[in-house]
Amino acid sequence: MNDQPQLTAKDVHRSFKIGSRRINVLRGISLEVQRGESLFLCGVSGAGKTTLLYTLAGLERPEAGEVIFEGHKLYRNGSSADARIRNEKMGFVFQSYFLMPELTALENVLVPSLIRRKQELTSAIDKLHRVGLADRMNHLPNELSGGEQQRVAIARALINDPAIIFADEPTGNLDTANGNAIMDLLLALAREKQKTLVVVTHDQRLAAAGDRRIDIRDGLLTN
Repeated sequence: MNDQPQLTAKDVHRSFKIGSRRINVLRGISLEVQRGESLFLCGVSGAGKTTLLYTLAGLERPEAGEVIFEGHKLYRNGSSADARIRNEKMGFVFQSYFLMPELTALENVLVPSLIRRKQELTSAIDKLHRVGLADRMNHLPNELSGGEQQRVAIARALINDPAIIFADEPTGNLDTANGNAIMDLLLALAREKQKTLVVVTHDQRLAAAGDRRIDIRDGLLTN
């Protein structure tokens, strides 16, 4: 059994320039994420949690420090190498769903597998069954509720059988009941398939359902 962390950040720094000012968003963050762990990143708006998530996922290059995923140093071997790791090993769920409006639910779920030139039709149908959308798979996004669109996004995140799922405020556009249902679904699917789950949320109540919670304030971890 591999007892090494699946994901490691070491002294990560990230800043943005706004006009003549430079805003330090991540100010030396180090953390480890274990395989199969459900980790919640919490903090108020502007605390740096989304920037940290994107940096951990190979989407935003840190100015200093390093990120290591399953032994691979991200940001070291070129963007195409990182893109391949993201497509093959990572799944993403975002607050705004990011579904293609002209594609059906089923076609949206298939998109990541098509990038790999390996259409997973049976798997896509199975994933939509698993998220409770068996009777909605041929509907366009504008024919689905917000909760249903997020379920499509979850199915899409799972299509390539990722080792880790990153979710950025996945309940942010949903009412309380739908938000709770989506979070329960994400946690259940991650635990059932032994996937690692890293979630950004400002909702401390939702974060209590995970294995571990980390709080971010002013670009630093507070616990």
